[in-house]
Parts: sequence; structure tokens; C-alpha cells
Amino acid sequence: MRALICEEFAPYDQLKVAEADAPPAGEGMVVIDVRAAGVNFPDILLVEGKYQMRPDTPFIPGMEIAGEVSEIGANVSGFKPGDRVIAATMLGGFAEKVAAPAAQIVPMPDSMSFEEGAALTTIYGTSYHALKQRADLKAGETLLVLGAAGGVGLAAVQIAKAMGATVIAAASSDEKLDVAKESGADAGINYASEDLKARAKELTDGKGVDVVYDPVGGDLAEPALRAVGWEGRYLVVGFAAGDIPKIPLNLALLNSRDIQGVFWGAWAGRNPRENAANMKALFDLYEAGKIKPRISAAYPLDDFKQAFDDIMQRRVMGKVVLTP
Repeated sequence: MRALICEEFAPYDQLKVAEADAPPAGEGMVVIDVRAAGVNFPDILLVEGKYQMRPDTPFIPGMEIAGEVSEIGANVSGFKPGDRVIAATMLGGFAEKVAAPAAQIVPMPDSMSFEEGAALTTIYGTSYHALKQRADLKAGETLLVLGAAGGVGLAAVQIAKAMGATVIAAASSDEKLDVAKESGADAGINYASEDLKARAKELTDGKGVDVVYDPVGGDLAEPALRAVGWEGRYLVVGFAAGDIPKIPLNLALLNSRDIQGVFWGAWAGRNPRENAANMKALFDLYEAGKIKPRISAAYPLDDFKQAFDDIMQRRVMGKVVLTP
């Protein structure tokens, strides 16, 4: 089979598409013909040796896929060849075939395309967990979403609206804010031209927002935290800006604010049943028309550099996928 190979930790433009052995259907495993694979910022960190985990090299990156079951290993039930499925793989997804534990595979709704399925697991799983289990977002509360036109940002906008919240989208251009508003955002802040904290306070009549969803970090983190009102919650989702901010802890003391970390992958591994319930809830929201992954671009496997460039140069509005 053809696959994207990381032979050593290095800049992503050194990855190669080459022939690799097809994975076997081991005990408890299901082999899937990959039709689409979601591309995420952590994939880039992983191949460059900058992620929390460092797999042995060589390896095939790719942490989420959608496809069709082709082989089933021993002691696996509930799946048959030809089933349309979504899988969280962590590794191996950027290939024509991938093997995944049966417990990490879920049936895909017939109404969902493979591209949408590949775009759903990580960004919607992260955002739903962040807003439900971490922030405990309630109907009527106000959520400020940074990087609101990116994958997790748009997912957070859609999920929060489905939960009954008022959503303020924040992004670096009016074009990106228009995309966020198409997904349901009630108001927008262009943080390239507006004061993030001041505008957020203005939009909430001086009270501040109840929750901040921050996958960006960098220089935006502190003003976003300062925009949080009494007993509000600030969600640390990621650092797309590159720099990990140093937050003055007196800002947590003021207004009794909570700073909450969001590491969906680790949480899902520790709480598989609760994560499965989250995924079912997301499928229900999809079929009700309340969430819909936005595919920014779909590239063949050979054009992986373009997909990664789109992410690093912040051209993505929604999700980029590869189609092996």
C-alpha cells in the first residue's frame, strides 16, 4: 500500500509517500480502507518531534480516518466488510489502509460523506468535551471562541449554539468572521484590528464572557482571559500561534476565574464510555442538522505538503483532509 512515511523527526516537507506493508488484522483489530483522513496541527507537531508523545521511527502519521472495513481480526464483533466507519487511530491514518482497535471505531451515518467523517472525530470530539465536561457550558451563557474559523473553532461555535449559548467569534480577518457567522456565531471580533478584551466587554454590557475557548494562545491569551467575567472559565485548548503564553495568576484570582486544560485524547482514553456517549451525541446533532464539518480543502496523498502548508499558514477555514 502507499503511505506517508516519517523516517525521522524533521520538518514536514521531508516526509515521503512510499510503499509500505499493509497492516494485518490482528486480534481485536479491524483493517479499514481509508477514504479520507483528517489533517490536524498535532500531526505536524508529531512528525517534527514537538508533540507530547514521540513514537518510534519510522512511522505513518494520521490520527483520524473515515473509510470502509476490509478485514476483521479475531474476537471482533459488530463489524463486517464494507461497513462505513470512522476511527481514531492516533497513528497510521495517512495511508491506503489502517488497522485500528475495534473499540476505537464507530459506524458512520449514511448521510455523512467520508470527508466529513474524517473531519469530525478530533475537532468535534475536542470541542464537545471542552464545552460539556470541562466548561459545563449552559444555555444562556456567552462563549468567546478564538481562532473561530479554524477546525476546532468552527466546531466549538456550532456545538455551543446547539447547547443554547450566545457565541462571540474572534478571528484575524473579516472573511474568517463571515465563515464563523455562517456556522451560527452571533457576533464577531477581528483581533487584527480591534481590542479583543474591550470589544468582548462591550458585547456583554461590561460583564465579560462566561467561557473562553482558546486554541490559539500566544499574545491573545492574556486579553482573552481578562475578558472573562465573574466565575467564568478559560479553556486552554492549544497553541496554534506557536508561543505558550505565561499567564499572571492574579488574573485567575480576580473575578474567581477558572483556567481549565483540555486534552481530549488523554481524557477519551481514560473515559471510553463517556467519550462514546459524546460521539453519539455528535452524530445526533449532525443528523439533526445542528453541526456540519466544513471542508476547507481535500488533497490526494501526494499533495500532503499543500495540506500541511494550509494549516501552518492559517489558510484553513474548517478542516483539511487527505484522500488516499
